[in-house]
Amino acid sequence: MAIDSITTSGSASRWGPLWGARPEDWALSEDQQLPTYEAALERVGLDRGQRVLDIGCGVGSFLRLVSKRGADPVGLDASEELVALARRRLPEADIRLGEMERLPFGDDEFDLVTGFNAFFFATDIVAALREAGRVARPGAPVVIQVWGSHERCSLEAVKVIARPYFPPRPADAPPDPDLSQPGTLESLATEAGLRPVEAFTSSWAFSFPDSDALGRAMLAPAGLALAVGPEREEAVKAAIVDGLASYRLDDGSYRLENEYRYLIARS
Repeated sequence: MAIDSITTSGSASRWGPLWGARPEDWALSEDQQLPTYEAALERVGLDRGQRVLDIGCGVGSFLRLVSKRGADPVGLDASEELVALARRRLPEADIRLGEMERLPFGDDEFDLVTGFNAFFFATDIVAALREAGRVARPGAPVVIQVWGSHERCSLEAVKVIARPYFPPRPADAPPDPDLSQPGTLESLATEAGLRPVEAFTSSWAFSFPDSDALGRAMLAPAGLALAVGPEREEAVKAAIVDGLASYRLDDGSYRLENEYRYLIARS
């Protein structure tokens, strides 16, 4: 299937090229996120034949779970490379390249819309949530997942190192809210025309067998390796491994526990 050609001016143009830098290395992390997907599906349910849209679908790990449960998986991502890999992994799925603030779908198409650690990459998160609600059928759930409390996220150390290398927010973009704070997601969802129903948190851990796997996995999200450039990659990788030294186990592996905050809203 050919990759769609699109013109982007918002979050996709900022993040798509970065996220596509190392899709296979990103899969090392995304494929471990099954617990976070199951935590959401326990609340909203999933019936055979339902049509599900995952916004920021990455390499399609959540969509594989959707497909295994007999539902109809549809995905959208800003990265051509992630879309291409997801299509190879799920040839039965409808996976498109696109902009979350301007979804390429009609009104009222989906029985469930999800965004796992995705919506905060939007230049305008309210616009992205409004689009999620637009394409959801009336009363259908929209699952919004973000990072939890800073002090309960092992990966906070990586964020501190990575943040200076990422593209700045556009000057005319709304302020970047702290989504880990209670009530913030509810306010944004309400502003977007959604009806908040249930908020909860869930914790689980990434595991990596050694420092090399850890470093490769940590350089992949949001295209950090591409953002830092080849001349600084090894230094940044070493800084990340050093910053996560306290999570190294006796056998040389790493276990990174993180908290996630969810909001289930309805269109």
